[in-house]
Amino acid sequence: MTMSIRVHKLAKELGITSKDLIARLKKLGAKVKGHMSALDEETAEIVRHEIVPPKKKEEKPESKVTRVEKKPLPPKKVLEADLPLTIKQLATKLNAKPNDLIKVLMKKGIFVTLNQNLADEVVFEMAGEYGYELKKPPTLEEELLKEHKETGHREEKRGSVIRTPIVTLMGHVDHGKTSLLDYIRKTRITAKEKGGITQHIGAYEVSIGQKGRVTFLDTPGHQAFTAMRARGANATDIVVLVVAADDGIMPQTVEAIDHAKAADVPIVVAINKCDLPNISLDKIKRQLSERGLMPEEWGGKTITMPVSAKTGEGIDRLLEMLLLEAELLELKSNPELRARGVVVEGKLSTGGGPVATVLVKNGTLKLGDVILSGFHYGRVKAMINDKGRRLTEAPPSTPVEILGLSGVPEAGDEFFVVKDEKKARTLSLLKREEQRMGKLKGMQRMSLEELYKHIKDGTIKEIKVIIKGDVQGSVEALKKSLDELSAKEVKLSVTHMGVGNINESDVMLALVSGAIVIGFHVKVEPKAEEISRKEKVEIKLYNIIYEAVADIKAALEGLLEPITKEIFLGRAQVRQVFRVSRVGTVAGCQVVKGLIARSGMVKLIRNKEVLFRGKMRSLKHVKDDIKEAREGLECGIALEGQKDIKVGDIIESFKEEKITRRIEG
Repeated sequence: MTMSIRVHKLAKELGITSKDLIARLKKLGAKVKGHMSALDEETAEIVRHEIVPPKKKEEKPESKVTRVEKKPLPPKKVLEADLPLTIKQLATKLNAKPNDLIKVLMKKGIFVTLNQNLADEVVFEMAGEYGYELKKPPTLEEELLKEHKETGHREEKRGSVIRTPIVTLMGHVDHGKTSLLDYIRKTRITAKEKGGITQHIGAYEVSIGQKGRVTFLDTPGHQAFTAMRARGANATDIVVLVVAADDGIMPQTVEAIDHAKAADVPIVVAINKCDLPNISLDKIKRQLSERGLMPEEWGGKTITMPVSAKTGEGIDRLLEMLLLEAELLELKSNPELRARGVVVEGKLSTGGGPVATVLVKNGTLKLGDVILSGFHYGRVKAMINDKGRRLTEAPPSTPVEILGLSGVPEAGDEFFVVKDEKKARTLSLLKREEQRMGKLKGMQRMSLEELYKHIKDGTIKEIKVIIKGDVQGSVEALKKSLDELSAKEVKLSVTHMGVGNINESDVMLALVSGAIVIGFHVKVEPKAEEISRKEKVEIKLYNIIYEAVADIKAALEGLLEPITKEIFLGRAQVRQVFRVSRVGTVAGCQVVKGLIARSGMVKLIRNKEVLFRGKMRSLKHVKDDIKEAREGLECGIALEGQKDIKVGDIIESFKEEKITRRIEG
């Protein structure tokens, strides 16, 4: 038999009047007719939770003050659960009754049914209130990564060792990058390349006597370098910027500088061809300083070394400086751990199948290890170093070609050794299925229209742009105009600018840095257009400078929070206060100035202090609802959620108008 209690008895128990209790019950949706109405125990329990009866103050005898130490709260129990959860499922995991959870949620203003899925944040909050710390069970990939990290934990505690630095050579075409590396390796790499230009990605380890070793990455340009960065791979420790002494800073040199800065990698400048006559090193250093690379001898932090790939002048000194820079970076790794690193290159060999050039960043890669990289997995069947020798293991910072993967990985994909080949295969198949179903989306680039939300949330304070134009004068003019558009909340900065069509390098740099590409009197190359569509990098083309400036200015102004202005409508004075059932407090007023608008906002003022600011619940003249009350008219005003109204109070009516902020200039 269901227990019940009369309204007047429950009111007495809670220390309030029956009238107030009936009003509370009606708000909860309960059907009550009077103080003799019977309530079921469940409804009564909800009301008891909401209304706590006032406690009488007990007179305590005077005693000496004693300091009571607070006991630490017991640690929360960890609870693993797949989300989403229904009320019934959550109650089972928390060892609670579903009705109890529903009551708690009702108090929070959340009304749900027994089998309705709860929002994730609600589940976490409820678990916390019941003394549980909710955690999602790890995915298969997370389990493999955890297993990988836990391996060699004892060796990790003994400390890591200094590892070999990984260096990438970058710069303008034909400035001697590969020739410089060729001299260092004492081999003829350049002679094997078509036209003397690097056609593929290579990784080479060089010994510098007893001083140490350096691993060099020789790339076909900064596009490959940036492509690796775009996939989250941190393969490079130091960038060597090769600048020809006779040419100086060239367009691709500028691009290389911007790409290295975007990757936040230390830059060491090698001024090549210093053996040529009539060259000016000061001119090169001045050009570098204009690009933000102030030489050390001029008071900056950038190491600049004059070298010659032809005679070998300065190369030994350059290698010493690389080792010194690496020492400052404190590069460490643990060779006892299972290997983890990055894929430098992937290709399909006619006789050997999928072949990947990998660079071990931490741990030691051994023959027979099972590795997972992107969508591919496999057991290492063979390892070959840059000199063509077969290896049985590859310590940290060692580049090797490996055979045995199920497919060809992409440059920049990370790899790690796993213990269970079955799990690796399962994860590989899951990833392939996700890709097939289209669930793996490309990196979402930011457009001007999407920036507002990020700035409002405080997640972005800077808009980056890349400018390409037909001539240098136009590029400089456009940059100067855009620099003047920065506001307090939004800063506009130019990541890179140059002359020529928008190419693959520009789009890749925008991809990594989150920039927007602006073109003036230029076209977009087919490859760049393809990548921009795939990776959703925004490109805007203009033929008139002021149109570009106006477009960017309008977009920035749209990102600024508008100014809210109050426009005074009228003022009324409270002459009498009424208490009306089912309505609440009604102020009998007379409009003394302007008009009181039902659709507007109001302020309740007492002794020049604003007590309430919000909307009206109703506006009446006698018994009729009205839209506005003009000067001299009497009216009744009920405020939304405000009961404290007294005779003599002032009610002001106003409307809010949002004014778009403008950027000067």
